[in-house]
Amino acid sequence: MLSAVTPFLSPVRLLSVASEMFPFVKTGGLGDVTGSLPRALAPYGVEVTTLLPGYPAVMAALRGRKPVGAWTDILGHAATLWSGRAQGLDLLVLDAPTLFDRPGNPYLCPDGQDWPDNGIRFAVLSRMAADIAQGRIAAYHPDLVQAHDWQAGLTAAYLHHDRRAQAAPGAGVPVVQTIHNLAFQGRFPAACLAEFGLPPEAFSVEGCECYGALSFLKAGLYHADRITTVSPSYAHEIQTPEGGMGLDGLLRQRGERLEGILNGINTDIWNPASDPAVHFPYVAGDTVGRAPNKRDLQAEFGLVADPDAFVIGIVSRLTAQKGIDLLNTVMPRLLVANTQVIVVGEGDREIERGLAALQRQFPRRFACHLGYSEELGHRVPSAADAFLIPSRFEPCGLTQLGALRYGAVPIASRVGGLADTIIDANPAALARGGGTGFLFSPVDGETLVAAVNRARLLYRRQRAIWRQLQLNGAGYDVSWNAKAAHYVALFAELLGMDLSAPQAPSNVIVLPSGRPEGRRRRIARRPPRLSRPVAMPH
Repeated sequence: MLSAVTPFLSPVRLLSVASEMFPFVKTGGLGDVTGSLPRALAPYGVEVTTLLPGYPAVMAALRGRKPVGAWTDILGHAATLWSGRAQGLDLLVLDAPTLFDRPGNPYLCPDGQDWPDNGIRFAVLSRMAADIAQGRIAAYHPDLVQAHDWQAGLTAAYLHHDRRAQAAPGAGVPVVQTIHNLAFQGRFPAACLAEFGLPPEAFSVEGCECYGALSFLKAGLYHADRITTVSPSYAHEIQTPEGGMGLDGLLRQRGERLEGILNGINTDIWNPASDPAVHFPYVAGDTVGRAPNKRDLQAEFGLVADPDAFVIGIVSRLTAQKGIDLLNTVMPRLLVANTQVIVVGEGDREIERGLAALQRQFPRRFACHLGYSEELGHRVPSAADAFLIPSRFEPCGLTQLGALRYGAVPIASRVGGLADTIIDANPAALARGGGTGFLFSPVDGETLVAAVNRARLLYRRQRAIWRQLQLNGAGYDVSWNAKAAHYVALFAELLGMDLSAPQAPSNVIVLPSGRPEGRRRRIARRPPRLSRPVAMPH
């Protein structure tokens, strides 16, 4: 069934609370999503303002900023809240130098360990989000809040306990808690409860308590009005003991409030015809025009210059979750029949050492770039024949979306968003001209090698069918279009609006509707906003 979703007649203000955002700071897919989703929602009348920590890179980008408020003591730290616009994005930046004025990775010390004060750092971020949501700054009052991952997980908890303390149990501003990766739950000792400004009753199974610890994400999942995650399959997987990371019981309990919405990518940025990282531009779907990029990439990585080589690219965090540890044991079996492999990424030091050893063992056939590179993240899929993604679990994945658009055929594990976005090139799919990649399960060395062998055989013997896979992938809609419409329908439901009936004569957008009857609920709109003084210190 199809239902029409139209833009909001008057702007809806969404406060997005995140710990990273491309192009200012990014460690993975979270930063990509928080950076691209606001632009995708804008045509629907959703005005997104993102609350970010005041990392050095964010502060440097926020030119022409204006102060919104200043606090001498917010959970024990001085902070200034700035508003501004950078790279076409509306920002509120929490400038707390003792917490965020640090170089490098936003979460990790130079030795690769978590910053020991990560708990209070992101408690302060969530506390500020809750204050903004309650209208405690005069400059901005959102209609709803989207809290991303554990770093924003206490937002809904603060709102809940503030309402209880004020004896005002009304609906308030709705909160959507979005799970980008359930493996990261923000767990801290129970003794931190007072430091984080939470009342004793918050430490309960019906709150933030999680196996004897305090969990930011558990608090968000329990108190949020709705829960989203980044693919339908992952939404199902996290409700199982195998994929629930200890939270499957709560997620099953809240299953009627949980849904998976696939991520998209910005197709203006991910465009091989204009991408500055692509040395030889080509139109998406042009399988001949991308050939010079393969030659160029082989030269860049010191591989044998051979147009007939089967080149496999991998761009990933180098962690066990991503299955990269499997490469050490299977690489000799992958580098057969004139195959070359390129790995780009950073992560676990032991995995990095193993990849460096493979490069020494297989010169001119295997190469790696150990370190984050946004540029190579675009250039490798523009040149490689195939793109390997052996994740043990994958909430959505974005690298396969770029690979599909750029013509690198994905070879991926059949999990989460990978299973939702890749059509396996099995005989039945090939017979009807379908298929966009190769899926394998379970995730182990044997199934990985078998999938690569299956892809390489097709590449070698049936090049016309291989080109069809590339064309199919380039034709797959990797954009935010339908996904943004799904978010709009969710926001409208939370605000008690019905966008299934036309509100405007133009720009009607069609959305696949799979929501069961009876789940729509109406929430009374709040009274008109009132200007309030800047929040007093907590």
